[in-house]
Amino acid sequence: MVLLSTTYFEIHGNERRLMTERCDAKEIVLKAQILAGGRGKGVFSSGLKGGVHLTKDPKVVGQLAKQMIGYNLTTKQTPKEGVKVNKLMVAEALNISRETYFAILMDRSCNGPVLVGSPQGGMDIEEVAASSPELIFKEQIDIMEGIKDSQAQRMAENLGFLGPLKNQAADEIKKLYHLFLKIDATQVEVNPFGETPEGQVVCFDAKINFDDNAEFRQKDIFAMDDGSENEPIENEAAKYDLKYIGLDGNIACFVNGAGLAMATCDIIFLNGGKPANFLDLGGGVQEAQVYQAFKLLTADPKVEAILVNIFGGIVNCAITSAVDLEDAAKKAVASVAKK
Repeated sequence: MVLLSTTYFEIHGNERRLMTERCDAKEIVLKAQILAGGRGKGVFSSGLKGGVHLTKDPKVVGQLAKQMIGYNLTTKQTPKEGVKVNKLMVAEALNISRETYFAILMDRSCNGPVLVGSPQGGMDIEEVAASSPELIFKEQIDIMEGIKDSQAQRMAENLGFLGPLKNQAADEIKKLYHLFLKIDATQVEVNPFGETPEGQVVCFDAKINFDDNAEFRQKDIFAMDDGSENEPIENEAAKYDLKYIGLDGNIACFVNGAGLAMATCDIIFLNGGKPANFLDLGGGVQEAQVYQAFKLLTADPKVEAILVNIFGGIVNCAITSAVDLEDAAKKAVASVAKK
């Protein structure tokens, strides 16, 4: 079992009574549960600064919770208006004597999973990679053979774990890899992956991304995603199997294929424009989806123009012909105008 810090309970937005007597640790940490990073430096709409708080007084847990639950938390990874916090994790705060970074992710260049680690953890790994690339270590895993003991040991050593801690860290790395496979993850990131003054290797915090194609196998995991943190337009798009992500610009993108959609956004930006969205119609788009896509785009008050970029051959171009697009657009605009 992967060694994690002890979680006492979760506080949900509909709970009126906080069981602070269950917090018998010397120090307690409260963490806002949202699907975005940078919580520690975030700001709540209540005025409270920070989505992560430490306290040694159990009575303060309730006071902090009242300023966190039900309020929007804005971080560098959330929309400008932030994300509403409906849940807090309350856990034992552990002392960290040293922090490292460890992750397992899928890498197309080697057609399989890769271990990525750095002895400098607890910070933005992109900054470490840019300023000190020599401190980034990688181990390619043969998906058919799995992780080898030698690879886990080498990664543990590169992360700076010595003596008994080296074996302990290597064991945690192997367990994390098995977890990665078991839950159909595309990324398991532990930051910090550290050690305590008592000589324990602990996963202090983690971020996990799941393969959408594995939903049929991971029903319990995907059931936890209630869509409450998504923009309403994103949830509406998902109903029609459209991949939509809202952006801040005024030029909407109507594209088939994720790669082409990203390239289209880049081209707009490089030519002085600002994309209003990322929209991937997919390869099996039907006429009804074309209509719904236009309806979503024209309903966005920021949108002043729509750029249509369809790659012929992937989709049935009869469905996305100029006549059909014009008809779908007129229907969509008319339906929005009626509201």
